[in-house]
This record gives sequence, C-alpha cells and structure tokens, in this order.
Amino acid sequence: MFDINELKFDEKGLIPAVVVDAETKKVLTVAYMNKESLAISMEKGLTCFWSRSRNELWLKGETSGNYQHIVSITADCDRDALTVLVEKEGPACHKGTDSCFNEVIYESEDRHEFSLEGLMKMLEGRKADPKEGSYTSYLFQKGIDKILKKVGEESTEVIIAGKAGDKAETIYEIADLTYHVMVLMLEMGISLEDIHRELASRHVIDHKVKQEKMTK
Repeated sequence: MFDINELKFDEKGLIPAVVVDAETKKVLTVAYMNKESLAISMEKGLTCFWSRSRNELWLKGETSGNYQHIVSITADCDRDALTVLVEKEGPACHKGTDSCFNEVIYESEDRHEFSLEGLMKMLEGRKADPKEGSYTSYLFQKGIDKILKKVGEESTEVIIAGKAGDKAETIYEIADLTYHVMVLMLEMGISLEDIHRELASRHVIDHKVKQEKMTK
C-alpha cells in the first residue's frame, strides 16, 4: 500500500489533483487535496478536496449530489501532483457544465482531436439534418434493414482479413465495422454510455470469476 506521507505537499500542505472522467478520459477539473482530504477520499471512495477559498474540507457532491466515485488515484513521477480517475454523477463544474475546461484558446488547423464521442455527434447530425451526398444520411434514410445488411457485410470483411493474417487490412475493416455499428446504435437509440456500462459490468463479473478460480 502506498504511503501518502511519501507525497510532496506544498508549503500550504496541498497537492494538485487533476480529476479525469474514467469513461471519456476528459479532464473535469483541477482541485487541491491535503493529507486529510486525500485520506477521506481513499476511505470513502469519493473525491474530497481542500477548498482554498473557504479554507475547509469539501466533499464533492455533498450539497449538489454530483458525487465523484473514485476509480484510481495516481501520483506523478515527482510525487507532487495527482491524477484522480472518477465515475461522476452529474456536472463536474460549479457552473453546471460537464467539465470546468470548456474555453478553447487555441486549436491547430492541421491536427484534429478524434474521439468516438465526436464521431457519434457527427453521425447524430447526419441523422437529424440529412446532407445530400452523405453516405451516413443515406444509411439512415434507407433504414434498419440496410444498416443491418452493412453491419453483416463488414463483419464478414473483418473475418476474411483476420483469417488472412493481414493486420493492416483487419484494422481497416474493423474501423468500417465500428462506423456501421455506431450508425446502428443511433438508429436503435443506443448510446456509447450504454455500451460502456455493459462492458464495465462484464469486467466486474470477469474479475470475480478470476478471483474465485484463484481461491479454489
């Protein structure tokens, strides 16, 4: 077990804690902890910070209900900063937004951040506001049978590429399949969060099975 006394708190007894969404990996906020709030966080499994403005302990969600359930806490190489991975209930920011980090001050014209969430939003846009010549809009217009047919075709392509041992082609076909599955998800009202929760529940079950086998 890591000894929190090995952490390097500043002259005020504080250490910065970068809070990250366990699902989206988005930075939610940057707060501060002291030894007491860190100990409470580890004991309760909920984020507890030291409020510099109020000069008191602050259990996130105690008044708002927007608790943050801790998945893990990791120290950096110098042990003077923490990353706190959480599953959150409600907004992380006191302004009611999902994250405290919303003001883009610079964005590269050549490099663009990709995420499944961003792709899903783009697909939602093509469904809600069809664009002429858009393949995605075409799939939504054709409906569930066409979408399912494409999912089946792309699944076959993945199998063929995998069987051939062609890694590059398999990656390409898996990407195609992923795209079409996401179109199917939108058509059926399934969110990325739904899939995340299902996979998370299976991970817990799998962990328990492994534990049972180890104890027998």
